[in-house]
Amino acid sequence: MFNKINGFALVGLAAACFHVQVQATEGGGSNYPMGAENYLMGALPPPGVYPLIYAQHYAADDFNDRNGDSLPVDFRLRANVVAPRLLWVTDRTLLGGQLFTAALLPLVDLDVSVSDMNDDNRGIGDLDLTAALAYHHNANLHSAVGFDIFAPTGEYSAGDLANIGRNYWAVQAVYAASHVNPAGINWDFKLMYDYNFENDDTDYKSGQELHVDYSLGYGIAPNWVVGVGGYAYKQVTGDEVNGVDIGNEGQAFAIGPSIKFDNGRGFFVSFKYQKEMAVENRPEGDAFWIKTIVPF
Repeated sequence: MFNKINGFALVGLAAACFHVQVQATEGGGSNYPMGAENYLMGALPPPGVYPLIYAQHYAADDFNDRNGDSLPVDFRLRANVVAPRLLWVTDRTLLGGQLFTAALLPLVDLDVSVSDMNDDNRGIGDLDLTAALAYHHNANLHSAVGFDIFAPTGEYSAGDLANIGRNYWAVQAVYAASHVNPAGINWDFKLMYDYNFENDDTDYKSGQELHVDYSLGYGIAPNWVVGVGGYAYKQVTGDEVNGVDIGNEGQAFAIGPSIKFDNGRGFFVSFKYQKEMAVENRPEGDAFWIKTIVPF
């Protein structure tokens, strides 16, 4: 259940450049960066403090409408993110699970162009706090359940194209599971449901979101797993402006190759490329992810 980079999330471009009928969630983005997780997303390490690093490059040249067609504008988005996360796995148990907490604060470099307008921004994104329980069902099967709180710590201005903060609070319920087999099939999924609060600067309340990160791989050699990974996303309630439901529900699916190396002593690193498709009311692009954990 290691997560997340919430800062690049996407931008305030819709308010400045698009009518509200062609966006889903404010700016067409989310607090959670879809597809951030990879192998071992539901498997927690032994008690201790662990630094993780997530790194991402995201590029999109299309912003799709409600029918999945690219809008007839010159659109370009580039985001580079490095997100350190500190994970504390305690030796305490609650409801039969192992209690853990985490905090993540992303560093974001964002560049956005729409027609003849361009904006860029760099800085700290929105803070992500995690509290959850981990379960080890047997040597291969692990799971975790909990929630995340996204706090609006990133810089935001309603008139800017490139906002690295969302400017609203959000709560995310999470359930993750991992099947780990060094010499066979490995699978993981992380199911999430987001409730977004209102942006006080714009009176815009993004709809509730259901999404899942997934991976499927095979252990081809000691310490190596190769396969595919990505995400599926569906907005399940409409956006609201001044309390009025305006619809604009988005969706997307992404898939691509994924590889993981684990030295068997607590260190692992994974690499993933994912291509977005079946996108509605959101930017469509591709992403490259790196995820690593280095034990003390």
